[in-house]
Amino acid sequence: MTFMPERAAFSVQPAARGALLRELALLAAGLLLLALVIRVHWMADFAVFFILVLSFDLLYGYMGHLSFGHMLYFGAGAYGAALWLVYGNASAWAALAVGLAAAAGMAALLGGVVLRTRGASFALINMAFNEIGHFLVQSPLAAYTLGEDGLSCTADPLFGAISLYEDRWAFAFCGAVLLAVYALLRLLTRSPFGLLVRSIRENESRVRFLGYDTFRFKWIAFVIASTIAALAGGLFTLVQGFVSPRVISPFGNVDVIFAVLIGGAGSLAGALIGAAAFLAIKNFLPVIIPELSRLLDVKLPQWELWLGVVLLLIVFSLRGGIVGTVQARLRNRKPAGEAQ
Repeated sequence: MTFMPERAAFSVQPAARGALLRELALLAAGLLLLALVIRVHWMADFAVFFILVLSFDLLYGYMGHLSFGHMLYFGAGAYGAALWLVYGNASAWAALAVGLAAAAGMAALLGGVVLRTRGASFALINMAFNEIGHFLVQSPLAAYTLGEDGLSCTADPLFGAISLYEDRWAFAFCGAVLLAVYALLRLLTRSPFGLLVRSIRENESRVRFLGYDTFRFKWIAFVIASTIAALAGGLFTLVQGFVSPRVISPFGNVDVIFAVLIGGAGSLAGALIGAAAFLAIKNFLPVIIPELSRLLDVKLPQWELWLGVVLLLIVFSLRGGIVGTVQARLRNRKPAGEAQ
């Protein structure tokens, strides 16, 4: 019998069902607790950002490829859904499908180019493609996208009754999609395929020596990560009913990268914790800084400066992110009663 390493890598060996269900329950409980301290109309946006960060963690944390162009696929999903709603029909499901198909096709095509590079070259080539996409929706395609003015769109209620323009339903739907994405990525990253992707990150030459087509597996992971980012973009369109070039701007990559670094790259839980921490910092600093300035009777610099300072302090003080730092300290802690 001939051993086929690639077929073995695609075999499914998911995590224990009980462990996965516990993680999903904790995630659902965390979302509900977050909804108690944050306005409900923000929660759908939070869930969308969580999905986007999870997709980037698959690309960077697990595969080890830092991209400055991940927002290209978020924007493709957002604009694909919006254009379908405006020029096609008002079906939310069809709009999501069009956005996913557009981004997956784009990732499949561009992945064949960008994955032939790595390191700084990979990051910058992706940023160049992202900038091209940003330019296209602003100018050459402005007749359809309306350029800087943005594009308004409306989707029919889901199942004929659930309107995504109601805060509670938007949160419930986006939260359910987030749970599904988390479950998919947990199964994927704990499967032989996920182990292989992490092995490629550590030593691609050795994995290639074992007989695996590493380019093929990197391409598949890249397409999956890009498609999940497009799913987040499509959800954004359905919930907001409006898209503008901001959704595909390369500057949006900074938020995603910092979220992963704060939580800890290569950990789905870390990605979610980092995303929550980043959004909390970004949304509350504009409130805290003016109030602190008033109390101290001193004109403090704008909150954007403090955002940069806080993010840099966190990233440099927690080199492995929040989750990585906690895990490292737990590993280094000696059992009680052990001789010094």
